[in-house]
Amino acid sequence: MNLDLREEILRLRDEKNAIILAHFYQTPDIQEIADFVGDSLELARKAAETDARIIVFAGVYFMAETAKILNPEKKVLLPDLKAGCSLADGCPPEPFEKFIHAHPGHTVVSYVNSPARVKALSDWICTSSNAERVINAIPEDQDIIFAPDRNLGKYLMSRTGRKMVTWDGVCTVHQAFALEKIGELMKENPEARLIAHPESDPAVLKVADHIGSTKSLLEYVQHRPESSFIVATEAGILHKMQMAAPNATLIPAPIAEDNACACSECAFMKVNTLEKLYRCLRDETPEIQLDEDLLKRARVPLDKMLELV
Repeated sequence: MNLDLREEILRLRDEKNAIILAHFYQTPDIQEIADFVGDSLELARKAAETDARIIVFAGVYFMAETAKILNPEKKVLLPDLKAGCSLADGCPPEPFEKFIHAHPGHTVVSYVNSPARVKALSDWICTSSNAERVINAIPEDQDIIFAPDRNLGKYLMSRTGRKMVTWDGVCTVHQAFALEKIGELMKENPEARLIAHPESDPAVLKVADHIGSTKSLLEYVQHRPESSFIVATEAGILHKMQMAAPNATLIPAPIAEDNACACSECAFMKVNTLEKLYRCLRDETPEIQLDEDLLKRARVPLDKMLELV
């Protein structure tokens, strides 16, 4: 059945002049059929550059919204509208606007993991790949609001020396890593390097050998293919990592609660399936719809990010 689905998806993609973009956290079968697999920054750039008529975004809702903001004239599809994000959901536009008003005169930097309406309230958008560069582009005498991830905000403060007012949000996936269990793993595997995404808890980042975006973690492993790694980010990246470094030993960082794989998985990312991808391309639905004014306002901080060298 999967083979037939793959063939149909590829046929429909060519027939409809579509492109399939997938995040590293998608299931392996979706990653393997996608035209491009990347992190949030890479996917945003790819969405901005494509000349396809239809963009099928195998990721979560805020990512598909971003693709629509950058391509208002194109049809943007998401296999399942229930593919949300704990960070984006935890920063509703109305309370966030009040938060901004409570801190007048601040430059607002929002992580890409935010709703379109929050992006429209922002001066800058950033991803984990370029967040430090964005913060450093803001004059030193300018106060900053950073939202919605408090862990990434704290990490950026430590890296840049800037003080920022942070929205109190976390990614439930990255917040779930258990420091005590990680410590046990490190004792059992003294040769292993701990690599972590900056959305992780500061206590985990404090003991990490390397901290970086999803792409940065992947590249770190690639450059050390004979090594062993404890990987503190969403377990979906392990598929690409193992392909990129087949001789590496990859150990998913454990979480506080037990689950099937003892690793941290994003339930939102995993609601997309190959069958849903096929149906959305076949029927050209569910489609991301945003009003024209919102598209224009949300694009301004996104363009600033993409233009930053």
